[in-house]
Amino acid sequence: MTTMIDAAQLSHAELEAVLRWYAAMGVDQPLVDAPRNRFAEFEQEVARRAAQPAPQPVADAPRRSPVSPLRPPPAPLPPARPAAISAEQAVLKAQETAAAAATLDELRAGREAFDGGGLKRTASKLVFADGNPAARIMLVGEAPGGDEDREGRPFVGRAGRLLDRMLASIGLDREQVYIANVVPWRPPGNRTPTPQEMAVCEPFIRRQIELVNPDHLVCLGAASAAALLGVKEGITRARGRAYEYEIGKGEGARRIHACAMLHPAYLIRQPLHKKLAWADLRTLKKALAPG
Repeated sequence: MTTMIDAAQLSHAELEAVLRWYAAMGVDQPLVDAPRNRFAEFEQEVARRAAQPAPQPVADAPRRSPVSPLRPPPAPLPPARPAAISAEQAVLKAQETAAAAATLDELRAGREAFDGGGLKRTASKLVFADGNPAARIMLVGEAPGGDEDREGRPFVGRAGRLLDRMLASIGLDREQVYIANVVPWRPPGNRTPTPQEMAVCEPFIRRQIELVNPDHLVCLGAASAAALLGVKEGITRARGRAYEYEIGKGEGARRIHACAMLHPAYLIRQPLHKKLAWADLRTLKKALAPG
């Protein structure tokens, strides 16, 4: 005897359980008025597909490898980084780039674009120069610090303010001098530039001196004096002497007066040596006097 179940008497959970059981047993169609012959329907579908013409392959269609919808296509490879050049190649490239500059603007642009040194990647700005490019006096320091890196001008921090007072003591200001550094990029943590970094930057500062063509060159600190004047001894021994610096080559070459002075940053650490700096400033003032 078959017991009929009234769906109205079942709860929602019970109805859901019955439907799940039907689905598990393969009962996926409700009762209809006329019976359905599933075997006949299957044979008719097979005959219909066999009567359809087979699709023709497209000859010009590009073949693509199947890509799983769950796996995204591989990302494009990043562009290859240029191979690192040796220290000797970097110096040669610097010499070529510097020699090709006919003006200070061209030299600045070439210095900005030059990628032969690593300091450019860690610094914020190129610290090229400050002051008057037509001045008779050119001062060259070692490398910029944090304040200079932020502003893009040399000697603007505490040492720069002291330099301004030193110049004012002999009647000069930044409109009467031209200021630069051997290394125009700030070394990380204000560390001392390496010999390789100095060697790569040297062709640019020498070309900068040629284009300014001053009458007096002042090297501020031991690193600048070593790079430009070939001084091997400490700055306290190198200062107080008269040097010569040769600008240009061949018939157009000329020798100008040069000197080495204590760096303003050194004087901040060693204030007792300011008397030595004052003596050097007075010597420089005499050299600037006409006649």
